[in-house]
Parts: sequence; C-alpha cells; structure tokens
Amino acid sequence: MTAALPDMIIESKFTPARWLKNRHAQTIYPAFRWAYASRPELRRQQLELPDGDTTAVDWLVAADYLPETAPLLVILHGLEGSADSSYARMLMDTALGNGWRSCVLHFRDCGDYRNRLPRRYHAGETNDLRYFLDTLHESPESARHSGPLLAAGFSLGGNVLLKYLGESGDATPLRAATAVCVPLNLHDCARALEQGFSKVYQRLLLKSMKKSLTSKFDRHTAAFDWDEAMRARTFAEFDDLVTAPLHGFANMQDYYDRCSSVNFLKGIERPTLIINSLDDPFMTPDVIPNMDKLSAYVTLEVATSGGHVGFIEGGTPWRPSFYLPERILGFLQPSAAIPGM
Repeated sequence: MTAALPDMIIESKFTPARWLKNRHAQTIYPAFRWAYASRPELRRQQLELPDGDTTAVDWLVAADYLPETAPLLVILHGLEGSADSSYARMLMDTALGNGWRSCVLHFRDCGDYRNRLPRRYHAGETNDLRYFLDTLHESPESARHSGPLLAAGFSLGGNVLLKYLGESGDATPLRAATAVCVPLNLHDCARALEQGFSKVYQRLLLKSMKKSLTSKFDRHTAAFDWDEAMRARTFAEFDDLVTAPLHGFANMQDYYDRCSSVNFLKGIERPTLIINSLDDPFMTPDVIPNMDKLSAYVTLEVATSGGHVGFIEGGTPWRPSFYLPERILGFLQPSAAIPGM
C-alpha cells in the first residue's frame, strides 16, 4: 500500500501474527474451538416483526446487572452466522469489559431459529434492524434500553448495517457504527468466490444454505425451482434461483444492484468505520471504493492482510490475540461517551 491515502481512507495498523500470515489461515483459524474458547451465556428474546414474521435476539446475560442507560452494542452476524460465531462472542466479552450491554440480532432463519414466513434473509434486508432499534424502548424489561446505541456488522451483516445507515441518514438512533470485511459490491464478491481456493468457502456456505432450505421447504412448497436450486454451484446461481424470488427481486442482477452497500455510503450521517482487508478471499481489492463514494462521516480502514474476519495479530496458536474487538470498541467509545447526543 502507498502512504498517499486520503484522510477518509486510512492504512490499517494491523499486522498479522508471524505464525499466521496466510490469508486463508487468517480466515479459517477463528473457526477452531480453541481459537476463542469463551462461550458466554446468552438469553434469547423472540422478536415479533411487523409483517407477522419472527426472529431471535440473543442478549449477553453477564451484562444484565448493567442499567438500561448503559451503552448497548448491537451486533449483526455474517452469512450463515449467529451469536455463536467467534467474532460475535469475543466482541460481546470486550463490550462487557467496557461496561456495555450487547446483543446479537439474528437475521431471519439464523441462529438455530426458524422464522414463520416463506422467506429467509438477504444482504439488503434493513427493515428488521430498523424495527428493532426503533422499538427497543418498548421491549420486555430484560431487553429494554434507553442508553447510547452503537452497532457492529460483520461481512453480510456489515453490508446490511451500512445500507441501513445510508437509507436512514440523520434519522437513525445509532450514535456510531463499525462494519468489518464488508462485501461492498455484491457483484465483485460473487465473482471472487468463483476463483481458486475461494471456491471452497463458496461450496461450504452453499451446503449450509441448502441445508437450511430443506428445513423450511421441499419441492412441493418452495416458491422457486427446487431441483435447480439444489443444483446451484455458485452464489450467483443460488441468489438468482432462491434469494431473488423469495424476497421480491427480479433476478440476481437486480438483487445485487439494489443491495450493494457501496451505493449507500454517501447517505451515512453517523461516525462509521469500515475495516476491509486487501487479501480477503471473499472479495477482491476492487471492492474498495474511491473517496468520492464516502460521506464525510465514513472512515475506511484498509489493511494489507487479515483475511475474512480474521485479523489475528499475535499471541500463540493456542492463545491468539485479535485486533478487531479493541479496534471496534475504541472507535465507538467516543460516541458512546457523549452525554445527551
């Protein structure tokens, strides 16, 4: 990377652990159980949605003693992720250390929770996040909140978060946000996952997505071509056959055009940090936008390495240390601390 990055596009200070410099190793390692062993106790809230559907919110039980006026960090997981994803667990632990409450808002049909309607989730579904944030003060007592609101999104969850912020402008109750390893351009990311070793991630994720479909539909109840969907070999094919018809898009092209968060960055009016790595195997450096795509509220941090939601910076193979939790909380902290904002 050069040192000539604009003020709103900064070079990351992240340096990979000397024993884990490969981008695929950075991506895969956090999935091992020993990489981050803490599994905090969570309390599940069933969130009833305005369209008659439902999803789940998992709250960190260890933060229950904190008042509802404490800062609340809302975490959005990635594709086929959940509150059990390592990045979510370590961020909840770090937030608790800062005296913050935290929760993971699951996308529909995620987190071992099945929604009611014949639909799932997608990279541009912002209404559920909007509803959750706007109604927190009406939630059951154990989930009610009146303090500063912050958010962090990972991968697909980051895309949803940025699109929501761009749509909402100054109307959002969020004070600040961070989005990590975001597929800013869904077209580019779909193409990247058809290349080289990245095909392995695509194959594994598609297997999980198809398995989820079989728990909701069969060839007689699916509102799409069941046999063709089960034969889909790429994200582009799956999104064309399943995601688009389930969620009201004309086709994959329409879905990607309307939901790529790069098209919404100009509308953001809250301090927002985007952290992406140039070696992310889920995308290519082409997804990094030019400065003219960013609003004045957005800081884009570009790392040379880090893989996809890896960013392991040191420690040992049995006790690694991670860059993202402290970086995310460090960015959000000033906004959380401003009274009456």
